[in-house]
Amino acid sequence: MSDLEPRRSRLPRSARQQRAYNLVLAGGAASVVFVVGLVLALVTSFPGWVPVVALIIAVACAAMFRRTVS
Repeated sequence: MSDLEPRRSRLPRSARQQRAYNLVLAGGAASVVFVVGLVLALVTSFPGWVPVVALIIAVACAAMFRRTVS
């Protein structure tokens, strides 16, 4: 039993709450940019890479949020 790894240090609750809040804000903003950018890309000559980047950021924020709260 002496070869067990020590538990990794966890962030305090307030730090996890702040990180989760910031991830929600960033993911929400990226989602709005995705939807608006997608509509603009379909209707006008707005570049199509903007919604794709926003989608990647939103998915990354959602994954990090789930990891933070679990």
